[in-house]
Amino acid sequence: MKLIVGLGNPGSQFDKTKHNIGFEVIDELAKRYSTNLNQSKYNGLYTIIHNNGQKFMLLKPLTYMNLSGECIRPLMDYYDIALDELLVIYDDLDLPVGKIRLRQKGSAGGHNGIKSTIAHIGTQSFNRIRIGIGRPENGMSVPDYVLSKFKKEEWTTLQIAIGNSADACESWLDKPFIEVMNQFN
Repeated sequence: MKLIVGLGNPGSQFDKTKHNIGFEVIDELAKRYSTNLNQSKYNGLYTIIHNNGQKFMLLKPLTYMNLSGECIRPLMDYYDIALDELLVIYDDLDLPVGKIRLRQKGSAGGHNGIKSTIAHIGTQSFNRIRIGIGRPENGMSVPDYVLSKFKKEEWTTLQIAIGNSADACESWLDKPFIEVMNQFN
């Protein structure tokens, strides 16, 4: 079974914020499969989807961003999910707004949700989709920036990135991740 994880923070006050773009992709996938994340385990909200002979899980850790790995690792263990069956979706300050980048490994790059994930799964080698949110301007702090909502003009671009990220996730259900990277990067 493959596990698709979107990183974010729980609570309506974080809806549509830059740090919650991973949650937005999970919501898009749930919508495409006409399902809800209606199961809870290890402080995460998830659903298991059976589609065309495939079985995969959509997960939103409810641990808050900085502790994401505390949810991901126990679920991987419980469902016996291998590292190459994991895909994590998250925001990236170093990419322009709406740009997506797929990778099979890499450092946390200062992202606390990825730091936690790496610490708990014990490796930097796992599939990921990074979605650009750009950098703060006018002296705004990074924490304030990532917890702020997108501007209206950015949201249109982000809707495309969310759709493309969900498309990449669906493509990964049928293809090796390296092929998906070549298709979407």
